[in-house]
Amino acid sequence: MEVFADFLAGIDNPLHRERTEEVLLWVHTKYPNLKTEFKWKQPMFTDHGTYIIGFSVAKKHLAVAPENAGINQLADEIVKAGFDHTKELVRIPWDRPVDFSLLGKMIEFNILDKADCSTFWR
Repeated sequence: MEVFADFLAGIDNPLHRERTEEVLLWVHTKYPNLKTEFKWKQPMFTDHGTYIIGFSVAKKHLAVAPENAGINQLADEIVKAGFDHTKELVRIPWDRPVDFSLLGKMIEFNILDKADCSTFWR
């Protein structure tokens, strides 16, 4: 998690920083085989050199980016959980709890779906 220290320190709002750190630590603890990386100014987790999930911080939300395939696979559950999404990211408003079960499904889908992937992106 040290790779994320400067990123976390740069989040001005202490509540946003705490929430982001909580999510990153949860992913790191729940999926210890994933590698922590910081690329394109965002914390991300990879598996055998392929992207699994990334995060970014915005004024109104924490953005979760499982790639388009992950969003397509779980679009109904994302909407059912009450989160807004685009083709590439899911927005978790700062004033809403993180749905760790849904987050886990995004990660597990990508780990399985990209098991034989030899590129960083799909």
